[in-house]
Amino acid sequence: MSFTNAALIGGGDWIGFDNYAKLLKDKLFYTSLWNNFYFVLLTVIPTTVIALLIALAVNKLRGRVQALVLTLFFLPYVLPVSVVTMIWAWMLDFQFGILQPLIETVTGRPIAVFKDPNWVMPMIAVVTVWWTNGFNVLLFIAGLRNIPPDLYEAAALDGATAWQRFARVTWPLLWPVTALVLTLQLILQLKLFDQVYLLSKGGPFNQSYVVLMQMYREAFQLNNGGYASAIAMVLFITIVIVSVLQFQLLRIGGRK
Repeated sequence: MSFTNAALIGGGDWIGFDNYAKLLKDKLFYTSLWNNFYFVLLTVIPTTVIALLIALAVNKLRGRVQALVLTLFFLPYVLPVSVVTMIWAWMLDFQFGILQPLIETVTGRPIAVFKDPNWVMPMIAVVTVWWTNGFNVLLFIAGLRNIPPDLYEAAALDGATAWQRFARVTWPLLWPVTALVLTLQLILQLKLFDQVYLLSKGGPFNQSYVVLMQMYREAFQLNNGGYASAIAMVLFITIVIVSVLQFQLLRIGGRK
């Protein structure tokens, strides 16, 4: 379909690589692609680090307390994105948001964060980290539970400090899980759409306009199915290349 000028439904004429040539000249596409990668920078590594720290803390708890804390961290993950965005839109509302006093303390004035070009993507990143991090915590907890306790006992007998036990035992054995979390997060965040559509509609001034929003606009609003398919193919190839490259680099790094 990406090689045709078809509408969203129905056939079209074969036009070869014309859609891809058009895409290479589309400034809005480059803007949306940059916004995608900017969002990846804001979320992938921070959410992995936060999940690891939470997992290390939760892993020290026992019994019902651990189960309760895990439930509290995992609860946002089971919420639909519409509920998540409604909660955060209410908390960050310019007039009545309960988090606006905190923002005002930092900036000196209230800010409509989802209408401000400097705040919109970082705040959507905060919402996303809060929403998705419970799953990453569970992955790290599973990885920590697979580390044999004997290794920690042997390290303690050798006089290793808490930091040395983490650096020489926990981190190397947890590296495969870390690589998995980073790769899954990369794929997930490159497919960003729901939060942006519900919180900012891609604005202001296209500062939160992402690739899937452009694909949605071309397909379902402008009825350009062929061009939308070309955008989808480019995004798919980008995700495959970047995620495979990252995973292989992480595997190589884990062997060193």
